[in-house]
Amino acid sequence: MKDAASRAEFADLLQRHRGLVFKVAHSYSRDAEDRDDLAQEIAAQLWRAWPSYDPHRPLATWMYRIALNVAISHLRGRSRHDAHHVPLDEDHHAVESGQGADDVLPLQALQRLIAEFDPLNRALLLLYLDVRSHREIAEILGLTETNVATRIGRLKQRLRQRLCPEEG
Repeated sequence: MKDAASRAEFADLLQRHRGLVFKVAHSYSRDAEDRDDLAQEIAAQLWRAWPSYDPHRPLATWMYRIALNVAISHLRGRSRHDAHHVPLDEDHHAVESGQGADDVLPLQALQRLIAEFDPLNRALLLLYLDVRSHREIAEILGLTETNVATRIGRLKQRLRQRLCPEEG
């Protein structure tokens, strides 16, 4: 059983790094309710793993690894459900109100493109955009640094082609 000091330390840790949890949840969820559920599941898994955290290792790396594993598992579980259900969100409202794709903010366009990638490539981009080193990304995802560099280069090229087709 975890003592009160450990709970307080963990609560402080979660509060200081909540942006990481929400960033991962946002990247792997399509609507606010799903994001909240995923963020809660990530927090629960972090709490379960907290006793095994090695303080000699980078905290953010440990948190990302757990958060991304939970998010990818969540995404796989949702894929069967999502094949048959389409949530009505802000993007659908924009289409219904006559706004075209050109009116959407660039960040939203980028987020939509990232959402089209498979879970591993989505994780790579999330970590890259969070300015993590190739070494740290490799450690979090269990890849080699060379593999990370190659994959990021290819992903950047794909994003450029999709966002600026006239340049490609």
